[in-house]
Amino acid sequence: MELVSVTIENNVHVITLNNGKVNAISPEVISQINRALDEAEQQNAVVILTGQPGILSGGYDLKTMKHSPEAAIALVTAGSTLARRMLSFPTPIIGACSGHAIAKGAFLMLSCDYRIGCHGPFKIGLNEVAIGMTMHQAGIEIARNRIPQHYLTRAVINAELFAPEQAVLAGFLDQVVEPDQLMNTAHMVAKHMQTLNMPAHLGTKLKERQSILASLDEAIEQDKHITLNL
Repeated sequence: MELVSVTIENNVHVITLNNGKVNAISPEVISQINRALDEAEQQNAVVILTGQPGILSGGYDLKTMKHSPEAAIALVTAGSTLARRMLSFPTPIIGACSGHAIAKGAFLMLSCDYRIGCHGPFKIGLNEVAIGMTMHQAGIEIARNRIPQHYLTRAVINAELFAPEQAVLAGFLDQVVEPDQLMNTAHMVAKHMQTLNMPAHLGTKLKERQSILASLDEAIEQDKHITLNL
């Protein structure tokens, strides 16, 4: 079943999540995202990651999370490993946030190089604490890397969700546009990104993110031994 679709235009790979009404992040979704990233990497292509109108993702697939502790830890490990891959990806990844982005949906935005949201009654943020889940260490590290210090407690510990405009201030997005301009804007950003020297982009990315990548490697290992009380 195709839970992730890919369209290619001018060597820009648009990866679109399409897994039900909340675009739940399941093991198969992560696998399909990784396959799409494999292809983009082989083609040295800029990536746009998006969802269906109204929602990027509501977070991890709850059926998997509640199936067993082992299944939950495996899914979180796969998701954190995907975030690490995105943060160290050889070409730019642009997040086109098509609506709500909750929990893992918000973490996907925190892992992109440039993030565009759209105006509307949408919520963006990390609701783990609100639904009874102690935040995993990798999630804390990803959040700490991108969310300004004065928003960190509100976003991570208090599980505050933000409207798109405030999500820019809170570090989840870089700009907000009208919904009908979302993909046009993403393609404009992608066109600019294609003017970068990709080896220099990657080399600089790896230098600038050396600390977060090292912290993530350690956190992913730590998280394999925790209990996710969901």
